[in-house]
Amino acid sequence: MPNANDIRWFKQQFGQQVRAATAGTPFDLDMIVAIACQETGYIWSILRHKVLPIDRICALCVGDTIDYKGPRKGRQVFPLNKVDLLAAPRGREMFDIARAALEDMAADIPGYQKAAANPSKFCHGFGVFQRDLQFFLDDPDYFLERKYEHFDSSLQHCLKELRRGLKKLGFGSRTSLTDDEFAKVAIAYNTGGYKDSKGLKQGHFDGEKYYGERIYDYVTMSRGSGGSFQLAALTAGRYLVVARGGLKLRGGPGTGFGSERTLPAGTELDVAPSIGGDPAWVRVDLEGDGLLDGYVFASFLAPVGPRNGVESNEDAPEP
Repeated sequence: MPNANDIRWFKQQFGQQVRAATAGTPFDLDMIVAIACQETGYIWSILRHKVLPIDRICALCVGDTIDYKGPRKGRQVFPLNKVDLLAAPRGREMFDIARAALEDMAADIPGYQKAAANPSKFCHGFGVFQRDLQFFLDDPDYFLERKYEHFDSSLQHCLKELRRGLKKLGFGSRTSLTDDEFAKVAIAYNTGGYKDSKGLKQGHFDGEKYYGERIYDYVTMSRGSGGSFQLAALTAGRYLVVARGGLKLRGGPGTGFGSERTLPAGTELDVAPSIGGDPAWVRVDLEGDGLLDGYVFASFLAPVGPRNGVESNEDAPEP
């Protein structure tokens, strides 16, 4: 289950994209974070600790291997199982992709290794926001071209389904939502509908809580300890690396950019003036000669001053 630090990392990586995509809608960053936490948080919260590019983490956000187990048991929509998928046009091609996705993800997520050991198992959910394979019949290219591996593509389909949920609840003209109302929309996103009599106790039940209850909890966490995270850009000046294990110097503003050097704790450097973009990353000059050497993660820097020392920052996201 994702925690506050995981949510902080997610916002640093995708916050700008989500804000841009939700502008002019009744949804906000914390609401979208809640969907991501519920759908694939158990995957990306583990993968973020590994040395993987962001695109690769997004590509590995697949899941749902449950097959049909009888009336009202297990999966009830296409494809019910491997046989059902293979019978569809281009079904063999899709199975191969869905099977490979499961094997790749299970290599890093132990909970899926048992399913991967069964050669008939494959993934039914694709992308950070889990678009279900039932849509393969209507939109095969999305899956066959693996568009779900790209965050923006997965986000757009998420928003499309959330808008559909708005209409089902009669919220189509709304410009804002309470967190409780959003949880109801999320239930429609998960199940296709919402029943007033059941409140938030609807959607997938994980043995402890229902989907609607989890969404509400995640929105609350994101707004609270996880924060409606608004990172202020560091001002230009002299800073000190305070990451115990050192700080990676990257070629661009994000973990998707390569790193050929790690700056040891205690390294002093100059932060260049901000030119916009993601404030989580800053441009740095290591030599003090006005030439830029790369980008570093801003959370692991502290202003140089007479009282500064090298301190641990173990609760911060990975640099």
